[in-house]
Amino acid sequence: MIDMSLSPLRGQQTAEEILEPSPMSKLRRRIFKNHSFMIGAAILIVILVCALVAPLLAPHDPYELDLSKRLINPFWHDKKTDAEFMLGTDKIGRDYLSRLIYGAQISLLIGFSTILISGVIGTALGVTAGYFGGRVDMMVNFIINTRLAMPVFLVAMAAVVAFGASLHVVILVLGLFLWDRFAVVMRSITMQARDLDYVKAARAIGCSTPHIIIREIFPNVLSSLTVVATVEMANAILLEAALSFLGFGVQAPTPSWGLMLNEGREYMFFSPWLLALPGMGLFLLVLAINLFGDGLRDVTLERER
Repeated sequence: MIDMSLSPLRGQQTAEEILEPSPMSKLRRRIFKNHSFMIGAAILIVILVCALVAPLLAPHDPYELDLSKRLINPFWHDKKTDAEFMLGTDKIGRDYLSRLIYGAQISLLIGFSTILISGVIGTALGVTAGYFGGRVDMMVNFIINTRLAMPVFLVAMAAVVAFGASLHVVILVLGLFLWDRFAVVMRSITMQARDLDYVKAARAIGCSTPHIIIREIFPNVLSSLTVVATVEMANAILLEAALSFLGFGVQAPTPSWGLMLNEGREYMFFSPWLLALPGMGLFLLVLAINLFGDGLRDVTLERER
């Protein structure tokens, strides 16, 4: 005999389960409610698209110079403007808009390449120290403290002087000296994760150490890793701009925003837009990365809670 008194309750539970939003719907709702994430992602996507399709967007060759068209003012000036050069030209007649667009390529290339190198080094050291502990942890801590004792900017300047200033040298130097934050954060999170029940269970059933680290621990520290990566990416872009501004970074005629600031500083009182435009580009890119990272942290923390 079937008990029909429970059927309405079963029907009500089924309806509630159907109306309950899926995890993806909850994630989308958290993302769209986070204004920092949305604003940062929008600006970052615009700059990234401009960098990727730079040959299609740039109206001129960024390396082509014409001394007869030097220091043409942007379109908002009343005098000495040219419709062919919307944002004017620099001191040797190169189109400033084209150099700004290609400058985004350089900044993003340095940012992504640096966090790739430093992220691999720092994550490997941090996860190893956090999982094994003991003497391994002491050794990694010594390496981290040694790295923190060396100022990145001065070491980068010395390395550029020793090996020559170029894009590849800047990327390599920054990548080899910006891994400490990855190591510290990954070490702390791994030390917490190694004592959780699912890690103990994997160890109890005989899973190998590489399996536990790659399949059990690493996916649970990935959200923190992405947040650290955004912070370090912004830091790397600013360091490259500072090095290029001082003449120790990317060399001419490469269209780096920091180098453009260096080339325009002698005209800061007569043509301030030569400084304002690349400075605004750096400001927007670093702001977008920081807003994106801050919003990503809030979204991932809310998901974990």
